Amino acid sequence: MTIPPLLFALLMWFIGTGAVVWLDSRPRDTYASSLTLAGFAAMAATVLVWAKAGDTSINGAYAAFAAGIVIWGWHEMSFLMGKVAGPNKQPCPPGAAGWQRFSAATATVIHHELAIAATALILFAVTWGQPNQVAPLTFLLLFVLRLSAKFNLYFGVPNLSDEVFPEHLAYLKTYFRKARCNALFPVSILLGSGIAVWAWTAAEAAPAGSGASAGATLLAGLAVLGVIEHLFLVLPLRDAKMWRWASASSTKAEKAALID
Repeated sequence: MTIPPLLFALLMWFIGTGAVVWLDSRPRDTYASSLTLAGFAAMAATVLVWAKAGDTSINGAYAAFAAGIVIWGWHEMSFLMGKVAGPNKQPCPPGAAGWQRFSAATATVIHHELAIAATALILFAVTWGQPNQVAPLTFLLLFVLRLSAKFNLYFGVPNLSDEVFPEHLAYLKTYFRKARCNALFPVSILLGSGIAVWAWTAAEAAPAGSGASAGATLLAGLAVLGVIEHLFLVLPLRDAKMWRWASASSTKAEKAALID
């Protein structure tokens, strides 16, 4: 029973990321309608999380996991579309270091991080005392992995993988640092791997075929995907190439090239 949850986690991650990349690469005049529809989907997903909080079945675990991914996707869209980021929209000041660089970098994303933290609290609140905690744990895991990736980009990694950033967020790239590696990176890998092992152990300890087993396996799969995404920061591979198929702008460029 471990393979289906792992495949479902991979499928949701792949489809969710592809959808966000496609919507974000469309013309900017489509952002408002995309965010509105995604917002309604996120609200419906939040209601689903509440409705499934007491559901201990496998289907309940799948539904909660999918709902967490949908809510996360809405937050990612709001960030990549430049609607919710931070008060600072300027490039990193030349020569900035230490606290000046950190405070400037924090001000570029703080509103988004606070919005994510508030949403995590809401998800834990609507499932408080209930057995199905898959949705809030999924959302919290994505939050932790995202913060880890951001800090690694800030401290410095060999492969910045910044191609996914749209032009209106180009100023964020100035806060990234290219370096051989940083002291946080191995800690991030150990943390992600540790979460995966913990979740896998919980899945093995839960009754076979139960929602608890499926939910823990889903979290383990998501943690492994997070570790893989971190590895792209140091390996000579461009993970942006995986999402070229989903980019509307890339599709248009390729069609124009064929016409020429």
